[in-house]
Amino acid sequence: MKPIETKVDYQKFVDEKTPNSPIGINLLKAFTIGGTICLIGQFINDFWSGRGLSQEASATATSITLIGLGIFLTAINVYHKIGKFAGAGSIVPITGFANSIASPAIEFKSEGFILGVGAKLFQIAGPVLVYGISTSIVIGIIYFMFTANG
Repeated sequence: MKPIETKVDYQKFVDEKTPNSPIGINLLKAFTIGGTICLIGQFINDFWSGRGLSQEASATATSITLIGLGIFLTAINVYHKIGKFAGAGSIVPITGFANSIASPAIEFKSEGFILGVGAKLFQIAGPVLVYGISTSIVIGIIYFMFTANG
């Protein structure tokens, strides 16, 4: 094997060793599974609307139902299999966020409720929540400053 001396040599080495990814198939899988999750969400939303909930309450109930479904499928080790097949198609919907919160908590349940579940619950979601909330506060302050005088 030729020694790696330059960035070009390194890039050639990486290209040789990295398996080709079937981008078209992966996109199709992600689109199909992500779309199916959204379709299920629409059915759930229609169910809640059919029970007499307002549009806002129905949307909230749908989100809660999808989060619960995502956590349930994570707990019985099905969501992991869906994610392996669909890739980003299973990560982007709200069920993927539920999975990212539940997975570490379930994995470390043997450590106990405080040091296991409690400590690991927000391992992935924590930074998302911190920066999401912080950004919304900053944007809210900027918006207020530009709209306060009319």
